[in-house]
Amino acid sequence: MRHPSDNGFADRRTAAADAKRKLLEKFASAPKPTDPEMQEKLAAREAVAQAREARRAEREAQKQAEREGILAEAAAMAAAAEAEQRAEADARQAEIADRVSRVIADEAARKAERDRRYAARKARQR
Repeated sequence: MRHPSDNGFADRRTAAADAKRKLLEKFASAPKPTDPEMQEKLAAREAVAQAREARRAEREAQKQAEREGILAEAAAMAAAAEAEQRAEADARQAEIADRVSRVIADEAARKAERDRRYAARKARQR
């Protein structure tokens, strides 16, 4: 005894026809795209999609502002570092120039002292 109820071909055919009829009734009773209820659902979906897109655009704008802030900060730091390096280089150049001028002044003083001693020696010899 394989099947307690004997389903014949006619029974299976009527069951399939009933299933097909119920499926067609389901699709026939489904709301049409022109129904106000469907229009409301579509409008709600569109509103959700627009809100999602607005939030995404806001996040992107915020990220872009952060990136620009970071770039501006990095540029300011680079400019400050460059200005500091330039000031250090100028200070070194000024120190070198001062040292050179002192060396030249000392050399001139030494030459003047040597010339004075030479002139004094020549004056004593005469």
